[in-house]
Amino acid sequence: MNIGDRVRLMHGREQGVITRFLDNNLVEVAIDNDFTIPVMRREVVVIAPEEAEMFRTGPAAPEPSKKKEAPVVPSTAVAGIYITLVHQTPELLAVHIVNNSDFDLLFTYGEETEKGYKAQHNDKLTPKKTKPVAHLHLNDFEKWPDLVVQYLQHKTGSNALLEPVTRKLKFKASSFYKSKKTAPVLQKEGYVFQLDSKPSLVNPDQIQEQLIESSAQAENNKVAVPHHEVDLHIEKLLPNEDPKQMSNSEILRQQLSVFQDNLDRAIAANMHEIIFIHGTGNGVLKKEIQKVLSRNPHIKFYEDARKEKFGHGATKVSLK
Repeated sequence: MNIGDRVRLMHGREQGVITRFLDNNLVEVAIDNDFTIPVMRREVVVIAPEEAEMFRTGPAAPEPSKKKEAPVVPSTAVAGIYITLVHQTPELLAVHIVNNSDFDLLFTYGEETEKGYKAQHNDKLTPKKTKPVAHLHLNDFEKWPDLVVQYLQHKTGSNALLEPVTRKLKFKASSFYKSKKTAPVLQKEGYVFQLDSKPSLVNPDQIQEQLIESSAQAENNKVAVPHHEVDLHIEKLLPNEDPKQMSNSEILRQQLSVFQDNLDRAIAANMHEIIFIHGTGNGVLKKEIQKVLSRNPHIKFYEDARKEKFGHGATKVSLK
């Protein structure tokens, strides 16, 4: 039994996909209508492709006529290591590690949240193979963890000693939806992110020098200080796009992404206060913003900004 296996419940008619192992006896299953439930391992059975044939009774039903499907356009992705998110349902995405290289791949997969890092999976992938390692819900986009992948490439007989690699992915709505393309190896449409550039050889003589340079570079990096007033109206954030072509959830995700980015930079830059202009509307954006602010330990307090200037359409945030 593995993540991604299709299963059915032994005491019900529901079917779904295993999305994660909660402990030794409990698994999480995404039911087909897109909600997840915890189920004891002994209460689910993996559905084999041959199951329908084994339990078929009576004469075979005629196969329904099928429309000729358009061929999948071959991926033009370069060789490398990828994370690809592919739709299982309109809201559920399967996270795949993709080895589109000529090397064997030893990898670990984990997730990092405010509570810290948690290891989730490890495996070996032969060349041109993939492995589902997790599932994420689009409804929870703003709560997604950072995805952390560590990997080492190996080829028997090769004279090249390749460096182990650690990559962390933090998704933002502004770039996430632009990554949609045909996934390498999988040959399905998905959200594709390459983890490597060109594999680099290990040079022991330069390791210490690189560490010193990285430390110095980190000290020189400065946080881009946000404006004192941040306008979150979608027309201001995406002036070249038509908001009417976007769903309400897409607009909200974009606005919250910009809000969180500016809030994080304001905290890092030690600003005393920042104002977010969200408008009045139906109040959903304001409610979500205040929900985030109420849980952030770096916030001293927040309140409506000057009503004579903004009405009830802006929130002033005082930072510690």
